[in-house]
Amino acid sequence: MRDPARILVVDDVPDNVEILRMRLESLGYEVVTAVDGEQGLAMAREALPDLILLDIMMPGIDGLEVVRRLKADRSLPFIPVIMVTAKATPKDVVAGLEAGGDDYLTKPVDHGALIVRVRAMLRIKALHDEIQELNRALEAKVAAQVDELQRVGRLRGFLAPQLAQAIVSSGDERILENHRREVVAMFCDLRGFTSFSETAEPEDIMAVLAEYHGAVGPLIRKYEGTLDRFTGDGMLVFFNDPLPCDDAPDRAARLAVEMRDAVASLAPGWQKRGYRLGLGIGMAQGYATLGRIGFEDRFDYTAIGAVINLAARLCAEASDGEVLVSGRLAAAIEAMSDVEDLGDRQLRGMSRPAAVARLRAVRIAPAMDARE
Repeated sequence: MRDPARILVVDDVPDNVEILRMRLESLGYEVVTAVDGEQGLAMAREALPDLILLDIMMPGIDGLEVVRRLKADRSLPFIPVIMVTAKATPKDVVAGLEAGGDDYLTKPVDHGALIVRVRAMLRIKALHDEIQELNRALEAKVAAQVDELQRVGRLRGFLAPQLAQAIVSSGDERILENHRREVVAMFCDLRGFTSFSETAEPEDIMAVLAEYHGAVGPLIRKYEGTLDRFTGDGMLVFFNDPLPCDDAPDRAARLAVEMRDAVASLAPGWQKRGYRLGLGIGMAQGYATLGRIGFEDRFDYTAIGAVINLAARLCAEASDGEVLVSGRLAAAIEAMSDVEDLGDRQLRGMSRPAAVARLRAVRIAPAMDARE
């Protein structure tokens, strides 16, 4: 609402218009006028007053029809209307209120009644506008929250929840664009899964995968790894991207050991059902190109590079319960891990031998740089 408030006076009698104009302006209000119903409708749409004083008995379109049209016009904001009438019978008052009027004054207009009713209607107008502004702010906030939830939902497909929230809260998703960074990559999959899936019922396969994912998924979140993708029983997880962490090798080592132990605890139950399954893990450290791939409404975040291939080959080489790591990663974690050097190995699909080590255990557990 304006300050001072703008009031539209509509009356076909010039003297009545002038009297109301003078009284209202003496109270500090801005006054605009119209001399009949048609002009009153046009002025209401043009001036958008905060209050209308509307005579009922006018030639052409009378005040009742004017107020009906005003209240039916959804393009107009809420504008309270005081019906001004020379007829003060209950029937006339009811007719004005039913047509859409918010209050009424009888002619001749008493100055005290005018002041009281105008101030009351303007208070209503001010409260209405305040509520409308709050509603608009709330709608904008809800829309922003919905958008944020949708973005968080998309990011949580491959990021730990706290990392997804941090990216969305910053309002800058450029870190998900293609870039190059040093990462620690981890591949893992179930030993014996291929033969198991060839003979097992689909429901049994899904049940095993649910148990497997349920055991290792929370651990990936715990250590804030970035989950690239599921490929049946296989997973690719990497560290130090999209948000950097100084202790990526340590986190990866601790995750690998806990994942190995978690699956080992599931193995006895699987064996009772006749399933011979175990977990193999391969990890490597090196540079990769990372970023989003896909199309509208379906994006994945992935890493590409020799380090990813090396981790995959080490995983394929690992036996049940074994964690194989590249020589570079072994050197990075030797201070906090029990690592056995296996020398150079010729890995399938690689042109040159690679330095390989076996991660047996993690000796110490340095505090993680946990993000809120």
